[in-house]
Amino acid sequence: MLISPGGHPPDPRSPAAAGAADALPDVAPRLRELRRRRGLTLEAAAQRAGLSPAHLSRLETGHRQPSLPMLLGLARIYGTTVAELLGESVPEREPIIRAGRGERAEADGWTYHRAGGSGRAMQALRLAVPYGSQGDLVRVHPGEEWLYVLDGRVRLGLGEAVHELSPGDSAHFDSMTPHRIAAATPEGAELLFVHTLLQSPDIHPHV
Repeated sequence: MLISPGGHPPDPRSPAAAGAADALPDVAPRLRELRRRRGLTLEAAAQRAGLSPAHLSRLETGHRQPSLPMLLGLARIYGTTVAELLGESVPEREPIIRAGRGERAEADGWTYHRAGGSGRAMQALRLAVPYGSQGDLVRVHPGEEWLYVLDGRVRLGLGEAVHELSPGDSAHFDSMTPHRIAAATPEGAELLFVHTLLQSPDIHPHV
């Protein structure tokens, strides 16, 4: 489920929307193909992803760029990975990912570099986050997240708490905790990001 405190998507005919469509030319048809392959209607897929049918339709036609939480949610629904949604692929079960292998992908101002193999339950990415990007977007979805700051500073909101992380700092949390990630430095930030669909065990089980 994604929660945005306000704002409206740009007009699909506007220059900004056209630029978004040009940024990810292959993602839009891939999203549509995966949804149809799963036998989901536009309305059913949108409901599961916490989006409106109109918003998902704009993603599938290339008039809107998918953000990171949208990619995570859609990958979970369609049974694939963010890397594969972005067109990255490696030989099945390849354990080594060499530096510079595969082109980078960009979505909603974020730059993604695949840092893990495809077809895995754990998705690993290296992210470049521009200043202020998605600062008002709250994310809630199943799984766990781990991030490690490589460069710059990151502002991480977890529930009502806000933490500022510097290079070398890391965070590990349940993705069902409402959270938001933004660069806290004008130069942006770079971080390692790992997401898994597995929930952490309850360390205080109810008896």
